[in-house]
Amino acid sequence: MMLITNFDTFVENLLKCGFSMGGENDEGVFALSNYFDENIKWHTGEVDFDPWEWRIKVLEDRDDIAYAKLFFKKSGFISEAWYPYFLSARRKGKTFEEAFVDGEITAAEKRVYDVIASYDAIPFHEIKPLAGYSTENKTEFEKAITGLQMKMFITMCGRKRKTSQFGEEFGWSSTVFCTVERYFSAEVFEKANRISPIEAAEKIKAQILTLNPEANLKKVTKFING
Repeated sequence: MMLITNFDTFVENLLKCGFSMGGENDEGVFALSNYFDENIKWHTGEVDFDPWEWRIKVLEDRDDIAYAKLFFKKSGFISEAWYPYFLSARRKGKTFEEAFVDGEITAAEKRVYDVIASYDAIPFHEIKPLAGYSTENKTEFEKAITGLQMKMFITMCGRKRKTSQFGEEFGWSSTVFCTVERYFSAEVFEKANRISPIEAAEKIKAQILTLNPEANLKKVTKFING
């Protein structure tokens, strides 16, 4: 594994590995943070050397890497080449409606998904009121957002600040979401549909054990299946 000294070497390593936890905790599975050089520092705002900035930079600069809450309800990265395997393992060839009919999608998740699916992309702060949520039921809303990411029906696709009635931006940036179908090309889904869930899980597991032979097998299973 190449030492990660900046954003470019991070992307290079990620494309070779195929996936990674997003933070500093590898959860006993795998995280590229274990290969950060000492000059890599969190929350400095230096785009080339701050991993906190990289999570958005990959979404803004590239179209072959997904970033979302993907593993253990925490952030993670998956390359386009490996995304079909995770899609197969988690969605098992089902559309959103099929998964809902089969009881795999909660009513709250459907409310949130229906809003996101009606837009090309929509920021977090706009989804909440459109889905009928307020501060009183914010926990249910956030759980639905996380659940939809883990089930790989929505994904992050950028950030956007709030806009005042005068058209001026203010406050912190808000995460923008879109459906996975809008994020990746049809070829990704066609490939996923050609891979059986069992084959997909075996392929991912083999890659994990190549990257980390000491990976915790129970956690590997959870990492794969979500």
